[in-house]
Amino acid sequence: MYLPDHFDERRTEEVHRIIRENPLAALVTLGPQGLDANHLPFEFEPSADGLGRLRAHVARANPVWNQVKNGSPVMVIFTAAQGYVSPNWYPSKHETHRQVPTWNYQVVHAHGEIQVLDDERFVRGIVARLTREHEGRTGDARPWRMSDSDGEYINGMLKAIVGIEIQITRLTAKSKLSQNKELRDRRAATKALAEHGIKSLADAMARTMPDTSTDP
Repeated sequence: MYLPDHFDERRTEEVHRIIRENPLAALVTLGPQGLDANHLPFEFEPSADGLGRLRAHVARANPVWNQVKNGSPVMVIFTAAQGYVSPNWYPSKHETHRQVPTWNYQVVHAHGEIQVLDDERFVRGIVARLTREHEGRTGDARPWRMSDSDGEYINGMLKAIVGIEIQITRLTAKSKLSQNKELRDRRAATKALAEHGIKSLADAMARTMPDTSTDP
């Protein structure tokens, strides 16, 4: 990934936030047919060194778990806030007419080694934790639980999936959020994004500025 210094995301808490708040990621593997990508919701367990583990499950019918060997290098790509930024939103554009459109975004590349875990207890744990986490975000008065379904049905569904775990060896993150622009242009673009309903990207940009005010 091309990573200029001003877009290099080194804030551990921000990298972890991107992973947690955007759990659906692309698992990139190298198999017999070449590069492949599978899109999976991941569970993230950070470690003291800022790395940690990623856990997920795939359909048993998905050939990926048979095509990768335990310990193989893989990459998981998490994509967060993103959006178009118009040069019209920069005050300096109207003075010098020397601005162009751009696309702002946040991504994390998690490099690691994969382990396939075809183990019912492991898979049940992943499903239970992912369900609890994401049902909790629905705001429903009574979130769905695995115990709400027939036991035999759940057991059958669990047999149809296989667990994977990735030990993270390196995290590379990019926050391309107009950090190379004048502060007044960054503030104005942040305000415009918020007004256009792209709040997550506006919030991400605000977190990169010494003064998080969105007033130009």
